[in-house]
Amino acid sequence: MKILVTGGAGFIGSAFVRMLIAETDWQVVNLDKLTYAGNLENLTAVENNPRYTFVHADICAPDAVEGAARGADAIVHFAAESHVDRSILSPEPVIQTNFRGTFTLLEAARRLGTGKFVHVSTDEVYGSLEAPAEADEEFPLNPSSPYSASKAGSDLLARSYFVTYKLPVTITRASNNYGPFQFPEKLIPLMIAHALEDKELPVYGDGMQVRDWLYVDDHCRGILAVLRQGRSGEIYNIGGNRSLPNLEVVHQVLAAAGKPESLIRYVKDRPGHDRRYALSSEKLMRETGWEPRMDFETGLSRTVQWYRENRAWVDRVRSGAYREYFEKNYGGRAIVQS
Repeated sequence: MKILVTGGAGFIGSAFVRMLIAETDWQVVNLDKLTYAGNLENLTAVENNPRYTFVHADICAPDAVEGAARGADAIVHFAAESHVDRSILSPEPVIQTNFRGTFTLLEAARRLGTGKFVHVSTDEVYGSLEAPAEADEEFPLNPSSPYSASKAGSDLLARSYFVTYKLPVTITRASNNYGPFQFPEKLIPLMIAHALEDKELPVYGDGMQVRDWLYVDDHCRGILAVLRQGRSGEIYNIGGNRSLPNLEVVHQVLAAAGKPESLIRYVKDRPGHDRRYALSSEKLMRETGWEPRMDFETGLSRTVQWYRENRAWVDRVRSGAYREYFEKNYGGRAIVQS
């Protein structure tokens, strides 16, 4: 098997690449533009493996995408602009990458006759849910931000390629991920970084926005299960089965870091902030036998410990020094395509 992974230098994509190299004998091609969230330091464990190839390219570039996808048995598409706050401040990049980029990949897969296309999406496409509702795969789409709207649009586009062209597409929608190597702008790594430095922890609004939390390795196992067993044309939710208000997550971060709750600072809520997400993963569990293995308290403790032990990684991300890793360490080992 040869697998093309897009966005494989990002948080979730790099975890998936590491899992594929560790647990399969497949060839893995990682195509990543290396925008701000793409960090090749996440892949030092596999970068010298003969089954791993890195392609530095943009998913919106048709020739580069087709070159990387040629010969691949499957495409697993992570690449996305994924930060809601950034999409609110500047919507254009999320539309370009998340929609146009997905179109470019689907077209390449259609022309090449790729055997499987897994489109990785988010629970945010369902919008805010009133308790006790949970979104299953038939739940109406109701996105609230430019980011979630771009993902909902790309989901529909991906499914249309199954309906119209019979391209073997499956779609996954996951809840909030956490774990090592997450870019420190998302809630958990940001709060951990601030706590470890005794800085104030900014909490939007009243902090009672509810999210379902999924450890990144559990998410990657779910995607691998869909890649192996998922039915073409189907959607599969991947949730962690642990819903918590953001404020409770912040309290647990402080407890795990051994820091006082006096560090919490409430700030003005962001525009269009969804109140509650909730997923049902029953379909994936029933069809593949997958289930989340990591309980939230253990996963959070491990994540806090990782950030405690890898402060230099956080410092390089914050300073931008991580961007130099490609030039210093990859040399002729990467395929660079425009």
